[in-house]
Amino acid sequence: MTRIFLTLAFLCIAALALSFWLGWSIGDARMNDPVVQSRVALHLLFAVGSLVFAVLVHALVLTYFMGTGRWLEETCNAYRLGSDPQERSRRMKIRIYPALTMCLVLLITTGGYGAASDPASAVGFKGYGPFTAGQVHLGIAFGTIVINAVVFVFEFQSLLKNGRIVDEVLARVRQIRVERGLPVE
Repeated sequence: MTRIFLTLAFLCIAALALSFWLGWSIGDARMNDPVVQSRVALHLLFAVGSLVFAVLVHALVLTYFMGTGRWLEETCNAYRLGSDPQERSRRMKIRIYPALTMCLVLLITTGGYGAASDPASAVGFKGYGPFTAGQVHLGIAFGTIVINAVVFVFEFQSLLKNGRIVDEVLARVRQIRVERGLPVE
């Protein structure tokens, strides 16, 4: 899982960074120039795709922890291993879920501010104080990329720790099966 996750996380940050660069390179989106408008369209499409991809990567982490948590529960109960492995995994999940949720909220917020900052939008968002709508969107987008990268590191560390817990349980199960003369694997 960790190699797959590293690949997906790297591709996700690269896609978000490319979306950021595409938005940065638009220039003045209010211009009715076909070149500028094609840049806006390209940024919009790539940003939406990147956002969906980032949500998918975080959802995979969530699904992995849900699945391994259930597996740990059933295996520990079946082999009477106690609740320590489940409890360690549960504590790890409790720590990661708020960060994961924050990333999802930031991704959606970035997309919302991006849509609102589009001059063609009916929302009419002009910005906050001295900051234009585009600058607000740019700042939120930058923060979203940085925070997602940090959370991906945290998720990776949690995946490694959870993998060690699963390996410990598998080793204990193998030992029990050997002691009882049951087939292993």
